[in-house]
Amino acid sequence: MAVYPIASTEEIPEGTFKMIQIQEKSIGLYNVKGDYYAVNNYCPHQGAELCKGIVCGTTLESQVYEFIYGREQEILRCPWHGWEFDLRTGKSLFSEKVRVRSFPVSVENGQISITIGK
Repeated sequence: MAVYPIASTEEIPEGTFKMIQIQEKSIGLYNVKGDYYAVNNYCPHQGAELCKGIVCGTTLESQVYEFIYGREQEILRCPWHGWEFDLRTGKSLFSEKVRVRSFPVSVENGQISITIGK
């Protein structure tokens, strides 16, 4: 395993992300409500650049013409076909078998690092 220092916490304010390249991998580093998550920029469906999709939430049960959202800023939606993934875990919202690769992120003294390897 290798640990890669990526950015300072000041570079990625809450609700934003940064694209990075590590070992020929394109990775999106997201600040979700003050916590940092890293996901592979590759949708497992048909290979879209996943991180070009929007970060959103999910809709919850509500009345007709009323939209109540949950898990705001936690869901990444693929720009090609709308597949949705939990930024915190990499799991898809529609199947236990489908997920996007995620990487461990650590923060120490204001420095964000990503761990890559087995």
